[in-house]
Amino acid sequence: MIIGVPKEIKIEEFRVGITPTGARELVRDGHRVLIEAGAGEGSGFSDDEYRKAGAEPADRETVFRQAGLIVKVKEPVPPEYALLRDGVALFTYLHLAPNPDSRRSCLTKK
Repeated sequence: MIIGVPKEIKIEEFRVGITPTGARELVRDGHRVLIEAGAGEGSGFSDDEYRKAGAEPADRETVFRQAGLIVKVKEPVPPEYALLRDGVALFTYLHLAPNPDSRRSCLTKK
C-alpha cells in the first residue's frame, strides 16, 4: 500500500501523522511511505530522517494523488478538500460535528 503523510496546514498545528520510526516500520512491512517535504519540521523531524527511514519526501499533490491511505493529525481543511479522492482511506482524528464543510467533503468523497 502507498501511505501518504501530508504536512498539516491547519492553523497552529505542527504535529505530523507519522514519525520516522513509524515510517521505518511501515516500509519494513512492505509499504511505500510518501511524506510531504517539510511535514515533520514542526515536530522536530527532518526530511533526511524520513529518507533514512525509507520514506520518500514528495510534493503535496503527489502525496494525495498516489496514496491509498492518507495519515493526518487533524481533519482535512478547505484547501485539502479538492485533493481527497473517492475511495482513499483517511486515518485522522475527525471533529466533524462543529465543521459541516469538512463533514460534507468527507461524505462526498466517500
